[in-house]
Amino acid sequence: MTYEPHTPFSQPPSGQVTTQTPATGLQIRVGFEMVYECPVPTPMILSLNIHHAHAADLVRPDILATDPVVPLTAYRDLFGNWCSRIVAPAGEFVLRTDALVHDSGQPDPVELGAMQIPVEQLPDSTLVYLLGSRYCETDQLSNAAWQLFGTGPTGWGRVQAICDFVHRRIEFGYHHARRTRTALEAYNEGQGVCRDYAHLAIALCRCMNIPARYCTGYLGDIRIPPIPGPMDFAGWFEAYLGDRWYTFDARNNTPRIGRVLMARGRDACDVALVSTFGENTLKKFTVWADEVVAA
Repeated sequence: MTYEPHTPFSQPPSGQVTTQTPATGLQIRVGFEMVYECPVPTPMILSLNIHHAHAADLVRPDILATDPVVPLTAYRDLFGNWCSRIVAPAGEFVLRTDALVHDSGQPDPVELGAMQIPVEQLPDSTLVYLLGSRYCETDQLSNAAWQLFGTGPTGWGRVQAICDFVHRRIEFGYHHARRTRTALEAYNEGQGVCRDYAHLAIALCRCMNIPARYCTGYLGDIRIPPIPGPMDFAGWFEAYLGDRWYTFDARNNTPRIGRVLMARGRDACDVALVSTFGENTLKKFTVWADEVVAA
């Protein structure tokens, strides 16, 4: 199937606060524009759509558009994420989407009494999130994890203690970004970006027998003071406690409003936004996630 490209975008909204209250919810405009330069036709796998968990919240769908138009096929990956396959033509190639999402206006849930489940009682589907993965070296962090958190609280308190530690341990900075940095390297180097916070927290949770999985998506500066720096996709994680998954964010380390999930996996390797199979140059990258101002 093919999608016609959208007409040129207006500038993303400024993110002004509306007069809506959390009880009535809010609407968030989310989207991106990426411009690639490919010397030859280049296959790509894309994980750029909003997760199906938000399907009922889409006021305007996030239809993936390309310029020039190319054939696109879609599939679900092993983690249930919606992925697309394309072949980018030689020359300049644009990927874009622009959606409107309804949000409850409520911050991430906090359940202080959520308990840690013994490994032998965990659902089968959570067990893969106890294992080491590409960016989360549980074997090399296990001793440190038990020394740090072995005598403290369990359940929600343990995950929050891990988030507090990671939040203090890592210095955030876009100039610290390195796509190959692992959880162990983030632990030793003490610097990184949101994905590094998430990877270290995930690895430490797994070391403490708490299933944890990586999440990527949109997270704008909604109803908080503006955060300096360019807008980007965000990385956070979910931990399995009690009978469900809960959202945690070691970088921001506070419940936030307006999180829009795109994909989940063991770590960032499973949820790469764009996987390219050939030489290419990313010439432009713009992301927005802004609360819509009421008319």
